[in-house]
Order: sequence, then C-alpha cells, then structure tokens
Amino acid sequence: MENEPKTVIYSTRFKHDVIDVFKYGLETFGKIQAEKYQNNIYMLIDSLYVTYDIYPECRHLPTKSKMYRWIILQSHLIIYA
Repeated sequence: MENEPKTVIYSTRFKHDVIDVFKYGLETFGKIQAEKYQNNIYMLIDSLYVTYDIYPECRHLPTKSKMYRWIILQSHLIIYA
C-alpha cells in the first residue's frame, strides 16, 4: 500500500557522512552547534517513516520510479530512496 509508513534504514555511507559533518561543525562552530545540527539531521531522517512523500523527487537523480527524493537542511542536500 502506498501510504504505509516506510522503514528508515541508515546506510554506512550516511553514518560516515554524519560523522564528517559533525567533525566539521565541531571545528568550525563548536560542540553545541555541531550537536544541534547533528540532532536536526537525525530528527529529519527519523521522521521520514511518515513524511517520506512530502519532499520532492530528486532532480539530480531522475528515475522512472521517482524513488529518490531530497531534503535541504541548511547547506546540506540529503538524498534518500
């Protein structure tokens, strides 16, 4: 069924990218801001199980199935399927 909640699965690449973003934030903005931003990333991603369809199709990766979607969080583009 199309409206069923999706399961959110983190890829290994996602986990590494979040660590890299955190390290950059820590060095550039400090621990509090880096933690806030990391928490925002996880809140956004963790809510995808119910908000999957509200974000637009990713125009950077067009497919017939329109399976890739994207979210912009401040200066980062998060692409998910």
